[in-house]
Amino acid sequence: MLMREIVVIAHDIRSTHNVGSLLRTCEGLGLEHVYLTGYTPYPAVEHGETRLPHIAAKLTRQIQKTALGADTMVSWTHDEDIRSRIVQLKQAGYAVVALEQTAQSIPLPDYPPPDKVALLLGREVEGIDPEILALCDAAVEIPMSGRKESFNVVQAAAMALYHLRFA
Repeated sequence: MLMREIVVIAHDIRSTHNVGSLLRTCEGLGLEHVYLTGYTPYPAVEHGETRLPHIAAKLTRQIQKTALGADTMVSWTHDEDIRSRIVQLKQAGYAVVALEQTAQSIPLPDYPPPDKVALLLGREVEGIDPEILALCDAAVEIPMSGRKESFNVVQAAAMALYHLRFA
């Protein structure tokens, strides 16, 4: 089985519970790294913490509630600037793929994953800004069969990551 190099960029995710659940999902699928960008909450860091201690502790507790220890098992970093992170990942040979419903999105089952892929996740309600989408190599979407128009960001990420890992 081909083991692709897969990383996630979680940009401007609001919910600490979504972040914890995402870290748990990424750890379970053996991802290389998770980049928490923009205002996405992140666990406390050992060195160089810039947030007030009580804020860092509160966010960490909330993330840990759904991460169930994965926040200490999966490699992650926090970046304010998503644009420079995307450039860096592209320079390292990653295809940056947005998980987003757009006119140009490829249905997930039809997307042949490259050997190195960075899956970009966006805001829970508004999705990914068009300016950031323009930086991506492709966009994929999960075909919907029911009446709802989308899945929760972590549920969608889990489906996409499973496809990217095992397709």
